[in-house]
Formats: sequence, C-alpha cells, structure tokens
Amino acid sequence: MVRGFSDADGYDRGLSKAARASVRNVLGLKKGERILIVGNPDVDAREISMSIFDASMDVGAVPVLIYQRSKSSFDFTEEEIVKSFSTAPDVVLSISKERLGLDRYGLKHGYRGRRRYDNILDMLYEEKRSRAFWSPGITREMFARTVPIDYNRMRKDCRRLERLLSSSDSVRVTSSSGTDIEVGVRGRKAMRDDGDLRRPGASGNMPAGETFISPSLGQTNGTIAFDGSMALAKGEIFVKEPILVKVRDGYVKTISGGREAEQLRRSVAAGARTARAMVSKGELKPSEGEKYARNSKSIGELGIGLNRKARIVANMLEDEKVYGTCHFAIGSNYDGDADSLIHLDGLVRSPTITLCKDSGSEREIMVKGKFVWD
Repeated sequence: MVRGFSDADGYDRGLSKAARASVRNVLGLKKGERILIVGNPDVDAREISMSIFDASMDVGAVPVLIYQRSKSSFDFTEEEIVKSFSTAPDVVLSISKERLGLDRYGLKHGYRGRRRYDNILDMLYEEKRSRAFWSPGITREMFARTVPIDYNRMRKDCRRLERLLSSSDSVRVTSSSGTDIEVGVRGRKAMRDDGDLRRPGASGNMPAGETFISPSLGQTNGTIAFDGSMALAKGEIFVKEPILVKVRDGYVKTISGGREAEQLRRSVAAGARTARAMVSKGELKPSEGEKYARNSKSIGELGIGLNRKARIVANMLEDEKVYGTCHFAIGSNYDGDADSLIHLDGLVRSPTITLCKDSGSEREIMVKGKFVWD
C-alpha cells in the first residue's frame, strides 16, 4: 500500500472511482479478457496503472502491467513492449508521463494491413484486433476529476458534431485573438473520442471528450492564433502572447509572436531535423524521411473539446478536451496520409465555428465559445 492512500483497495476514493469508470464505463472490460497496461515508474503513472490493474482484476479480466522509462516524442518504445503488443491483447493501455515512444521496426519497415502503419499499436486497433486508450501526461488529479463523468451526455455531443463535420465541405474558425482560417474537409470523415471503447478497433484518449477531423490535404488556408496552451516537442506551455501561424495550402508558412512562438518554431524544426537524422542512421528510408520532414509543417487536425469537467492546465491531454474550445495540430494527421514524427496540438479559446457547404450554405455551431444548442 502506498503511503497516504485511504480507500479499501489501497487508493484514495477519487482514484478508485476513476479506475472503475475506465474499466466498466469506458472499456466495458469482461471476464477473461486480456489487458496490457504500459506505464512508467513515475509516481502518478504508476499509481494510475496499478489502480486500473486492480479494477481489471475485480471484473475477472487478466491484466499484465509493464513499466518502461519515460519517453519523449523522439524516443523509441522498448523492444520488449513492442513484442508484447504483437500478442494482440484484447485491450492495450498506455499510461505515460510523456509519450509511449516510437516504434523502431514500424518506422523502418512498416506493418501492412488496410494501409501501411509505422506503429504496431495503430495497426492493432485500426485492424480491429485490439481496443486501446493512451494517456500521455496523465496526472492523478486529472484522472480523478475528468474520467468519472456523464458519458451518455458527452457521447451524444460527440455524435452530433461527428455528423455535422462529416457532412461539411469546409470549416471556418475565427476568434478575437486573430484566428481566421478555413479548413477544407470535403471527403474526410470526422472521428469522435467519446469514451466508448467497448468494441474491437475502438481507441482514444483517457480522459476523453472531443470530436476531430483530418483536414483535406492542401486545403487549409488562413491564420491560427493559438492563445490557450501549446504542445511542444517536449512538454506543453501556457500561451501568454498569441502564437500567430500563417497557413497556406495546408502547410505552415510562418510562426510569429513572442517567446512561445519561438519555442513552437524550434519544435517544428526539430520534427523535420529528427526525421532526416533518422535517415542518416538507417532508421528511416530516405523517401519516408523526406515525407516525415515535410509533414512537420502540415496542419493535421481540427478538434473541438466536449468534456465539461476539463480545464486548461497546460497539459494537452486535458486541454484539448475543454468544452467550448477548439484546437489545431501541426504534424501528422489521423487518416494516415500525412505522417510525421510530431503532432503538436494548440488551443484556441472561445472560437466562432461555421460549417460551410460548396453550395454556399453556412451553419454556425459555436459563437465565441458557446455552442448554439446550449
């Protein structure tokens, strides 16, 4: 028992309640199912991992818990963990201080299925062999506050936005900080991270709470003013002075602002530089390396937050779920046709979001951070 715990299971009540919600309400874990939990020895990741391990035991599942050292965006997952993934457990969880890490074999050789995968975990859930969630940067306080929520209400919100985004040709986002951008989405299907991971192939974050879409390639133009928080190659920051990102034909052209803008410039450059360095080391094929480097400046995601318990805390795992915000990502997308070593989410506070059709019709769904149906 870790000192300071008070619940009968050895955890404080908030942690135990969140672990039970994860196992029962989110995963729908059943007796006899195999669950692989990959954690770090850091205090918060370790205690959350163990609470989920015990909650899994309570429903008769068969959990296995493995620790590795904390990994950054450019570190490799330990080979022993990649081999454990290859056994295709029913459920795979990543509870990490920072990141799960890159798949060395996948980056160099790839895994084949409906498409080429550079990470075995992506292959497992997209090929519907496993279901999964990952929680990079999760803390005990966040886990206890944002996981035991009203999932029926949030899932309804996520489904509504999924339908609306998927039926649009473009999305215009503006904000008082200077965001004014049009994102082409024709032909793309929106996805939802609604905490429903009860079926093979389901995947998402924990905490959950967003609907998101990969922009059509080359179809994003305008200015994004990141004014909430920003993910960097290492860690996340509050944004004190808006970061202005000019986008043309789907790629970042300029990044301006104060100190935070310079940090983002360095992170984007590190994504391209690391990809080229991996080619030199034989870890990426030259053609793949150039693609990864180029896509370090791609706009890979537009997401809208829907978790009513989430707050802006300079931890993107939670920040991108904040109700009434949206976020854009620089780097890889979720449709597998713009791979990159980075996926840097940045938050836009209180946006106005308008869905557009090529016919000229428009529909506002959010005005200054308020959904029109609230």
